[in-house]
Amino acid sequence: MKTIMKLSVIASIFIFLNVNVFAQKPSLTVLNMDSQGIEYTPEQLGNLLRMEIEKLDKYEVTDRYDVAYLVEKNDLHIDNCYGKICLTEIGKLLKSDKMMSGSAELYGDKIILSLRLVDVNSDKIEKASVKEFLKYPEQIQKMIRITLYEMFDIPPDEIMKTQINSLTSEQVYESELINPDKDKLNLSGPRLGVTYFDGTIKEIMKKPKYEGGYGVLPVMFMFGYQFEVQYLNSGNFQALFEFLPTITGVDQGLLLPNLSILMGFRQNVKGWEIALGPTAGLTKKANGYLENGVWHIASDWDSDLVPNPNPVEKQIDSRGFITYHTGFVFAAGKSFKSGRMNYPVNLFIIPSKSGFRAGLTFGFNAKNKQVN
Repeated sequence: MKTIMKLSVIASIFIFLNVNVFAQKPSLTVLNMDSQGIEYTPEQLGNLLRMEIEKLDKYEVTDRYDVAYLVEKNDLHIDNCYGKICLTEIGKLLKSDKMMSGSAELYGDKIILSLRLVDVNSDKIEKASVKEFLKYPEQIQKMIRITLYEMFDIPPDEIMKTQINSLTSEQVYESELINPDKDKLNLSGPRLGVTYFDGTIKEIMKKPKYEGGYGVLPVMFMFGYQFEVQYLNSGNFQALFEFLPTITGVDQGLLLPNLSILMGFRQNVKGWEIALGPTAGLTKKANGYLENGVWHIASDWDSDLVPNPNPVEKQIDSRGFITYHTGFVFAAGKSFKSGRMNYPVNLFIIPSKSGFRAGLTFGFNAKNKQVN
């Protein structure tokens, strides 16, 4: 019985030791990566590579501070240590099983990322991967991650597939990276402002009601809400439809509804924008005529025997009937940012044969970001 127990203990110890041996991950050291034409130093690229390898959980990756200490202690020169021979020599000095380095080089409108995994004991390149990306250096960490996945034959998930397509296809990048939901400048939100009437409309607004006017000032408060739908983007620019229902004149006892449908072009980074499109609203108009420079509605001509010699036309008149009017809006503006808030400010003008309408609007909304 005792013999059986001794054998069981010995077997357990043997299995435990073997499990530990097989479970021990090989050590790997990352020095620097060569940087050519991009705004990252070799040390920064090396740190990014080191972090991405640690996420794979395949190696015991030497900590960056340990690397710095060992390099200084052994008086090693690693400034241009990117090739197999140099990596192998330093790997033996550092007693590292594996060494990894690579390069990120800018060629025209492409970034070529190259990674090499060197086995120190065999003095051979164990794995290598070269991948071509679009010229977007701010995405260099994702490029390193994608190249590592390809090097180690790790199947990409859906997020990774999207990133690969985004960083290798110009069209996909513009729609998904330059203007992703988290970065897209969407200015939907409330709008407040003032509008000014000029020309014939201004005179009608100032006239008393018994003369067909409104007895108000030609400057009025307006408010509304802007809805946006993006239909195209390219680089830092996006094209969108803007729907802007507004109500004007409440401050002076009027209710003038209006709807503008604009086609806008916006620069996402600086927030500049131009827009133009049709506008329509409701107002009161009456058929009338001018006699000696004085406006009369058609019913003022009370003679059935003598025809009215004055031409009859339709004009804005508070004594008339409700009808629609149309126009064309030209607008331009800029969005200002403070923290997570956007503050769009726009100028607009609506010309017409009877004058023009111009104004200033401003709004606000919170910029919501999705973190991947």
